[in-house]
Amino acid sequence: MKRREFISLFGGAAAAWPLAASAQHAGKLPTIGYLGSGTPATQGQWTAAFVQRLRDLGWIEGRTVAIEFRWAEGRNERYSAIAAEFVRRKVDVIVAIGTAVVAAKEATSVIPIVFPVAADPVGSGLVASLARPGGNVTGLSVQFTDLAGKRVELLREVVPGLRRLAIMVNVDDPGAVLDMREVQATASTLGLDVVTLEIRRAEDIAPAFETLKDRVDALYVCGDALVNTNRIRINTLAVGARLPTMHGFREYVQAGGLMSYGPNFPDLFRRAAEYVDKILRGAKPGDIPVEQPTKFDLVINLITAKALGLDVPPTLLARADEVIE
Repeated sequence: MKRREFISLFGGAAAAWPLAASAQHAGKLPTIGYLGSGTPATQGQWTAAFVQRLRDLGWIEGRTVAIEFRWAEGRNERYSAIAAEFVRRKVDVIVAIGTAVVAAKEATSVIPIVFPVAADPVGSGLVASLARPGGNVTGLSVQFTDLAGKRVELLREVVPGLRRLAIMVNVDDPGAVLDMREVQATASTLGLDVVTLEIRRAEDIAPAFETLKDRVDALYVCGDALVNTNRIRINTLAVGARLPTMHGFREYVQAGGLMSYGPNFPDLFRRAAEYVDKILRGAKPGDIPVEQPTKFDLVINLITAKALGLDVPPTLLARADEVIE
């Protein structure tokens, strides 16, 4: 099945899931509240991986488990309302991503919460420690401190004359801000000049590009739900500005970005389903250690490279996990 067809199929199925889950809720099936930070279209592959792994473990949506899907569509202000709804519905587990985990934790200290992705969960106070989270929250951690430097180095391989680097960041997202700070630190060590493009909403994206005016050689995009939802627009503007881009997710490169390096998100969501399985079978979230990614992908889009007039070194292509041609 082609990816576009898959996303369309998934989007249609996702639209029906809340109704199916609601119908089953009266039958007292175990219920998962799934707080998607983006949309079914932008996070469909991740959610499909989560649902498939649940099926593998015996949790079939509508038969042995109910799933309440809600989508914040890249708007942080929706997280609290969705989390509060899940608490009112007394779901058995809440699955939340990134900053949405904070809203879920503020809404309940009783209902177990699983995060497929969170930046620095210890530093942000989500868990007491990786080994023993304590409380009602656990999941998988993405340590940006280990990745930002690697991404900048990879970008320098494609743009050997890199001297001026722009960083686009949603300053309302703590994980994105952490990523930005690590990039800034790496850039300082390498003697690069940095221009920071601060955004808070979709309407800020185009004006941010207009401020550059040929002032930089490349763009580092700090990923979050807002950026993910608007990734096609960002990449279109970047190509128009002749800017090579570095991302943290392969999905951004599939949407026209130049390259990405980061954890394999479908794998993280599959593993998150295993956390949910353990909790539904009686385990306490505070006793389940927070784990880190084990699969990382380097993805390069040669179509975008050609549009930008860039020659990607063969040695770098040989190291890539996926090359889009």
